[in-house]
Amino acid sequence: MVPAVAGITACNRSSKKVIAVIPKGRAHVFWQSVHAGAVKASREKDVEIIWNGPATESEFNAQIQIVDAMINRRVDAIALAPIDENAMVQVVERAATAKIPVVLFDSGLKSDKFATQVSTDNYAAGSLAAERMGEILGGQGSVIIVATQAGSASTMAREQGFEETIAKKFPAIKILDKRYGNSDYAQSLKVAENMLTAHPTVNGLFASNESSSAGASQALKSRSSKVKMVGFDSSQQLIADLKAGIIDSLVVQHPFRMGYEAVISSTKALAGEALSKIQNIAPGLVTQQNLNQPDILERIDPDLKKYLG
Repeated sequence: MVPAVAGITACNRSSKKVIAVIPKGRAHVFWQSVHAGAVKASREKDVEIIWNGPATESEFNAQIQIVDAMINRRVDAIALAPIDENAMVQVVERAATAKIPVVLFDSGLKSDKFATQVSTDNYAAGSLAAERMGEILGGQGSVIIVATQAGSASTMAREQGFEETIAKKFPAIKILDKRYGNSDYAQSLKVAENMLTAHPTVNGLFASNESSSAGASQALKSRSSKVKMVGFDSSQQLIADLKAGIIDSLVVQHPFRMGYEAVISSTKALAGEALSKIQNIAPGLVTQQNLNQPDILERIDPDLKKYLG
């Protein structure tokens, strides 16, 4: 069953261009920030957006159904964060065949049938996390990884960037274990607890998205653990855990800007403007020391009420 769609119907269209914005999920604060950025761009460009995605980030079949529904509605453009780089190929190519331009955001796709991709340089983000881990561990020790989800291009690139940078620059740091939380808080908590039990002398923990970071942080709190954690993305709880010292640092994206640029790029594609195939947004690192800097605040605490009500 396709999740309910907010917005227009095929028989009740305004004269505005209509852009479907389809995230990987709706639950996490990250996607709410993307939504707010998309709304800002839609107001500036006087276009209408339909915001709809699966309830959770593991439901690629539901996401395929949503994209198909938007193709059938004949929306003017689609901005999509693919849950799976392989599973979403056919439906994106169906959109291309229907002459509906597709702008990817957050994650990539094993196809070239899209106008542009707006995303964090995820490999660089993982490498940034590794640099921080190497610094706080003094270049030696051991680490475990709470990974996100197999098939998710964005998080796999982060994990690859982390692992390869640790191996190259910090050979005295050993990665002992890596398990997937499947974009789910409870599962991430469970795998973090299991790894902490299996490796009681581990020194560091890296988690590669919001849900994996939240689960891992809770696992550390429940044990009063001294393990040093570098997480990824932000939420009110993750920032509170950072302030409390449970989390050392968070690698953060710019989800508000990502949503904004995805809609802006969609309007450019509709106007026939040339677009670079990849548009990278640089990651940032949040620590207790820089928490109140303007660039960091824009990344972690955008004004959602202004755009989402």
